[in-house]
Amino acid sequence: MLQKKDFLIKTLGKPTIISPIEFSTTRGDGIVNFIEDNVTIPYSIQSDCRPSVRELAFESAGPRKMIFFPPEEVVAGIMTCGGLCPGLNDAIRSIVMQLYYKYGVSQILGIQYGQKGLDPSFKHPPRPLTPDGVKNIHLRGGSVLGTSRGRVDTDLMVDTLEKHGINTLFCLGGDGTQKGLHDIYRVIQERGLKIAVVGVPKTIDNDISYVYRTFGVDTAVTVARQAVRAAHSEAVSAYNAIGLVKVMGRESGFIAALTTIAANDVNLCLIPEVPFTLEGEDGVLDILEKRILRKHYAVMVVAEGAGQEIMRQDKSALTYDASGNVRLGDVGFFLKNTIIEHFKEKGLHIDLKYIDPSYTIRSVPANADDSMYAASLGRCAVDAALAGKTDLLIGYWHNYFTHVPLELAVSKRKQVDPEGELWREVLSTTGQPVKLTPPTAGLI
Repeated sequence: MLQKKDFLIKTLGKPTIISPIEFSTTRGDGIVNFIEDNVTIPYSIQSDCRPSVRELAFESAGPRKMIFFPPEEVVAGIMTCGGLCPGLNDAIRSIVMQLYYKYGVSQILGIQYGQKGLDPSFKHPPRPLTPDGVKNIHLRGGSVLGTSRGRVDTDLMVDTLEKHGINTLFCLGGDGTQKGLHDIYRVIQERGLKIAVVGVPKTIDNDISYVYRTFGVDTAVTVARQAVRAAHSEAVSAYNAIGLVKVMGRESGFIAALTTIAANDVNLCLIPEVPFTLEGEDGVLDILEKRILRKHYAVMVVAEGAGQEIMRQDKSALTYDASGNVRLGDVGFFLKNTIIEHFKEKGLHIDLKYIDPSYTIRSVPANADDSMYAASLGRCAVDAALAGKTDLLIGYWHNYFTHVPLELAVSKRKQVDPEGELWREVLSTTGQPVKLTPPTAGLI
């Protein structure tokens, strides 16, 4: 059960330096205001929640009047980890610009190729970042700093931070990345060092808890919708045709669900959070067969993590990638082959087109909304670090930017609620059955 202490933000000490930013502390004077630490954002806005839940709140993000670090003594490090995501360069640029122009910080280092940039054996030394050097990076996709998967020894990473004098570390990444950043914080604390660590939530899967959405999601849905439109055009232009689109989502089906709603052309959406079977009434094959006989075409969207238990019979054969994630079976190819074989056995000819836009989605530049959002998250990260706040993630909750303790953010993975509003919208859009498993089927 969540408690008030779970929302408390750690600090390196009392801020004693007046911020160089010329904002105000007086309401009504027509000047933008600093944020006070007692300004909070409620965790729940539901009127029927328990009294103990109504007391829970996030600390509001934003610039403070008093800061902890003298700007001339700040050496900032910026690191991007995990897979590519639209908006990475926007966030990097924003952090550099906020440090340099708002706080007067001139020592800014880009840590190359994720955590490997903090391991001297990989020979990827940090490189200086300047406003001129990053001014146009938001126009392209990817990460100008490079990225990588896999973990580096935490003590070794902190050694490297000390070696380069880095006292504010900004880390852009998803759930695994932020867990790694929390480990870095623990070692920093054990050594008694004054290094602030602040995370920026980056993951197309949108699976970081206590953050409404992560940057890159809106762009991903925009590009994925184009793939669905293509699948729909292919399907309606042929007789007994099926368009199958696989999108990202290892354990959380947000991209599949949001794309389905945005496209308005999908007849069946499969995500990891909602169990399904292939055979039997209201199984995937039954739904498709009925649809083909009635309309002579169908469009499906499936998240990459859906249906893994159907494909995997021997759990002892699990393999893992460099980040410790279970290697997924390719549910797209599996469904493609299974569907083709099913209709072949039924004596029904179908024309199936399979589209996997995953790498296209994650490598494109951010759209306008994600560009603005990633930049705002970056600025809030700088404000938090300069104020001496640490072991936190910049979040977004009820339309406000917030400070989320890293331990809370990584305590569980955010997933689509099968009983919630988002999935209800999916069901209304697709018309698919509420349950995709017959009463006697075992859940997967």
